[in-house]
Amino acid sequence: MKVLSVASEVFPLIKTGGLADVAGALPGALKPFGVEMKTLIPGYPAVMKAIRNPVARLEFADLLGEKATVFEVEHSGISFLVLDAPAYYNRTGGPYVDATGKDYPDNWRRFAALSLAGAEIASGLMPGWQPDLVHVHDWQSALVPVYMRYSSTPELPSVLTIHNIAFQGQFGPSIFPGLRLPQHAFSMQGIEYYGDIGFLKGGLHTAHALTTVSPSYAGEILTPEFGMGLEGVIASRAASLHGIVNGIDDGVWNPETDPMIAQSYGASTLKDRAANRKQVVEHFGLDDDNGPIFCVVSRLTWQKGMDLLASISSDIVAMGGKLAILGAGDTALEGALFAAAGRHRGRVSVSAGYNEAMSHMMQAGSDAIIIPSRFEPCGLTQLYGLRYGCLPIVARTGGLNDTVIDANHAALQAKVATGIQFSPVTAEGLLQAIRRAMYLFQDRKVWTQMQKQGMKSDVSWGKSAERYAALYSRLVSRGA
Repeated sequence: MKVLSVASEVFPLIKTGGLADVAGALPGALKPFGVEMKTLIPGYPAVMKAIRNPVARLEFADLLGEKATVFEVEHSGISFLVLDAPAYYNRTGGPYVDATGKDYPDNWRRFAALSLAGAEIASGLMPGWQPDLVHVHDWQSALVPVYMRYSSTPELPSVLTIHNIAFQGQFGPSIFPGLRLPQHAFSMQGIEYYGDIGFLKGGLHTAHALTTVSPSYAGEILTPEFGMGLEGVIASRAASLHGIVNGIDDGVWNPETDPMIAQSYGASTLKDRAANRKQVVEHFGLDDDNGPIFCVVSRLTWQKGMDLLASISSDIVAMGGKLAILGAGDTALEGALFAAAGRHRGRVSVSAGYNEAMSHMMQAGSDAIIIPSRFEPCGLTQLYGLRYGCLPIVARTGGLNDTVIDANHAALQAKVATGIQFSPVTAEGLLQAIRRAMYLFQDRKVWTQMQKQGMKSDVSWGKSAERYAALYSRLVSRGA
């Protein structure tokens, strides 16, 4: 089966979040199930710089007003189709924001162009290859099934994965002529959304199947609390909604072979984590004592509960814990966490930005990772934590709820606990979870058992890829 994946970011070429990890892992995970996947991605400067020996496969003289070329290239075992459109993607900032952190004003056109290119490839415009199905990710490529629906060419089956429904791609109605869709596409069953244009909303209506990145999140987005205004649209498509939990690339995230950490180790050699712990202590300038190191690798935003963490940072220190934070995001939250680091030198430390190697180091050397998200479609950092014996302390929501077994009395007795869950998602709820972690940390036998149990968890893509392949097969056999 041939599948075209369309995504705005794909690891290892370009990454701002978990979407990139998923889009980068799926092609390899699906190969054992007979799926040949090519991934269409924008030709950002970092992408164009990284690829070698690309082959031009398709030219657009007028892709929503600009010239573009689709190059095919193999990179890191993935077959990429790179949309080289300098007018859209050759920017000095990030994929979505400029150097000052503001959204590009033409994001609607940039990602409509990506979607239109995907729809054209799906229609057979690229010589020598036509997919059987199209898989798109989030609002940035959600117009692919919209363009296919309103095209004169036969429509292929399509899957839309919602990684985070909070990001919807909503724009004013004035952009509609620039999308080059027929007038009747501006309707409730198309892309119209309360008088505006909704990229994600259009995809939700037109894709043949919808998936979310965890079973719990699939249920949550049917509610007003988590549906972000789209719960009614999703409810109307409930029969086509599937919750398939994310996995991780267990070749990249493997403490026994990871080249980015100071000392490799496994479940039977946990004592070797000490060298990685020392590295975390030295890098973050933490006190070298026996208190647990709690780490955070996250966007520093309200959604991720970073305000809750900032409010209890002094309590963590008072209990004897240490806090190492890697991330960037909301200016006020960054300031609050840096202020905490200033008050508690040697106990709280913050490194701004994101660094892939540092995130590996932190998972390998910290004792626990804190993920207090108010909502979390799936989350990947808790899966990395499980794999590395860095116990996850998580809010009881979305994929965090699906992937971490709480250390309650029954789970501890059965020796199946892999972390700590907490609810409600408040500062007091998080503080109670940290207290539980501090108590458990004192019993090295129990803590080690939890680490080993977490490291035994199957967090790979195997089972989830099998579910995706089965969904693809059902859709293709039915036809669009």
